[in-house]
Amino acid sequence: MDGGGPTLAQKVAFLSSPGALDATGAQAHETHMSYVFLTADRVFKLKKPVRYDYLDFSSLPARARYCRIEYDLNRRLAPQVYLDVVPLTLETDGAMRVGGGGEVIDWLVKMVRLPEERMLENAILAGHVGPADIEALAAVLAPFFLNARPAGIAASEFVGRFAREQAVNRTLLEQFAGGIPAIRAVLDEFDRAFGEARPLLLARAQAGHVVDGHGDLRPEHVCLLDPPCIIDCLEFSALLRAVDPYEEIDYLALECEMLGAAWIGPILHRRLAEAGVEPPDARVLRLYRSFRALVRARLAVAHLLEPRIRLPEKWLPLASRYVEAAARALEE
Repeated sequence: MDGGGPTLAQKVAFLSSPGALDATGAQAHETHMSYVFLTADRVFKLKKPVRYDYLDFSSLPARARYCRIEYDLNRRLAPQVYLDVVPLTLETDGAMRVGGGGEVIDWLVKMVRLPEERMLENAILAGHVGPADIEALAAVLAPFFLNARPAGIAASEFVGRFAREQAVNRTLLEQFAGGIPAIRAVLDEFDRAFGEARPLLLARAQAGHVVDGHGDLRPEHVCLLDPPCIIDCLEFSALLRAVDPYEEIDYLALECEMLGAAWIGPILHRRLAEAGVEPPDARVLRLYRSFRALVRARLAVAHLLEPRIRLPEKWLPLASRYVEAAARALEE
């Protein structure tokens, strides 16, 4: 954690106040790792000084570094959205300022505010998405994955991610077995399918099909502009961004299906193959789908272990829906 200077609460209060980011004051929204400040046409993200097993934002140099990484990586798929990394400064009169000339006390990622109604998740729910929208999205994603740089990890490390995450899936999901029908049977079937597909996964990685991708390709991170853009990649973990393009594309397809738009997945798969990205064996695709569904089920039940549980009635039914999706993928 940082020592001395304004506290996180003081920084949030300042950035929310009139005149800091705009004349009327910004709306502040807290996430697990950041505070996001919304003005009429801009978004500013302030990373929290937190440390977890998978990231460390606890020092000012670390936050500066990850703000720059976030900016650079996200401009791959959203160059029109990510504008700059700007300092939060403490002036000689003791006042804070965005982009001032005083002592730098933190950093902000500056972005264009996107229209909520054109975010893919909201557009699906409103019934405002058609095939032309998804064709346009695929026209952005396909060349991105075709030309993405290699992930730079060993094939064994790629395969090991599935084993490690599945172990965590089992640990958390079995705690709620009474509220999730057939969860143990689905976990067992995944382990069997993983054992069968492990050599195929290893060969896939050894053939160079693991790239530095987005890492969290979900409908809430896709905006149907012209052209579409994709925001909020996982800047803090190169390992989590190390993906087979079809794993990531099918994750987006899964999430669209969960929203009631199963028709989107086949378009994305077709366009990726037409662009020249070689599809994997069907057993690998089934494993990707079931793996992502089980991870999402795990993340749902994890909310029930938090000190303050928001929407406690939501998480077990949602986890059950993801487990059902995993079961369907394993049965196909």
